[in-house]
Amino acid sequence: MNNIKIVGNGIYLPTKKVFNNQLENKFNVPNGYIYSRTGIEQRYYADNEEIEQLAINAVKNLINRYNISKNKIEMIVVATTTTNKLMPGISCLLQKKLNIEKCVSLDILAGCSGYINGFDVLQSYIALGKVNNGIVVGVDVLSKYTDNTDIATAVILSDGAGATYIEKCNKKKLYSSCIQNKAENCDILVCNNEKKICMNGKEVYKYAVTQTVECVQNILKKNSISLEEIKYIITHQSNIKIIKSIATRLNIDISKMYTNINKIGNTFCASIPIALSEMYDKQLLESGDKIILLGYGGGLNTGCILMEV
Repeated sequence: MNNIKIVGNGIYLPTKKVFNNQLENKFNVPNGYIYSRTGIEQRYYADNEEIEQLAINAVKNLINRYNISKNKIEMIVVATTTTNKLMPGISCLLQKKLNIEKCVSLDILAGCSGYINGFDVLQSYIALGKVNNGIVVGVDVLSKYTDNTDIATAVILSDGAGATYIEKCNKKKLYSSCIQNKAENCDILVCNNEKKICMNGKEVYKYAVTQTVECVQNILKKNSISLEEIKYIITHQSNIKIIKSIATRLNIDISKMYTNINKIGNTFCASIPIALSEMYDKQLLESGDKIILLGYGGGLNTGCILMEV
């Protein structure tokens, strides 16, 4: 059985907010410069918190809000681009913190679309009957990898974590995924030897507004579904100009693309689960709604999931 349902979502954002005027003063650019180019008004920085703490807090938020029994969690998948150690993985640290005796724990490095990859891996484990449920976490502490002299990246990057709990569902629900990688251009978005994130803005934009549209069109065609049947596209919160361009190329109104980048910033792997959590809180999604989760970024990895909630 490959039917799953989203049970609940949780988020965690650090307490420190960094506003545009602080960065505009630092880079000596006019007021409104950052917002006009990115759609971002503020972002979050984790001062004294390690990445695993952000992940733990997001999962605790999820568990407490939806009364999920920790002892029943069978799998944890963590997507990140900023892990601070190779072993043990953040997923293992989560398992330890939650006191789960037996659990499949995996970390995934797939750039900004890591959450999409992690979600699809968890769904596959459920479909194969290996587990009945699990949590997928997107978490990044990008402030520790930001080149504070580079205005192109310093003004967009933000820290945060989001977690989603999904489980096997007896009711038939649509689920389809499309994940593809084009490694020949992977050097346009990298974390260099100095552990700083660097990107070729023009090339990233070109990639983001073409490959994403192709991915969405392919998955709709594969499932004989029209865009009119999709309630929302929940996309990686990269830059408002990119999101608007994707909407234009798909010939849909921007209102169909849920955005929160203005108040959250670009949190890489955490952006989609944070957005999902907000949407459920606002009661924007109902059982039976068809949505598309759309991730894109380093790799270059593009992934979308068409599903019925």
